[in-house]
Amino acid sequence: VYDVTKFLDDHPGGDEVILTSTGNSHVSSLMRKDATDDFEDVGHSSTAKAMLDEYYVGDIDTATVPSKTKFVPPPSPKQTESNQSKSSDFLVKILQFLVPLLILGLALGVRSYTKTPSSS
Repeated sequence: VYDVTKFLDDHPGGDEVILTSTGNSHVSSLMRKDATDDFEDVGHSSTAKAMLDEYYVGDIDTATVPSKTKFVPPPSPKQTESNQSKSSDFLVKILQFLVPLLILGLALGVRSYTKTPSSS
């Protein structure tokens, strides 16, 4: 296990690269994901790999690790806005249909109520 918190500001790719690989800064530290594969896939230099010794904090007791689950990132703000946008679009369409009907119904009701009986 490596705690690279102190390295965030110094990372050549910026802190966002590390935060994305570890599961996002808004996620509880208990829910962070293993970034080993991401680190290896980038092809870090031997110097970068040697720097890890400075951030090493210990090994994980594999007996306490639950079975591997797929990491699902939290919904992005765009997805949340999209869902809200769809529901508000639906509400607008319903109102565009119902409001004219309501006005028509009120107009007919007022006309019927105020109509004077005609003498024939």
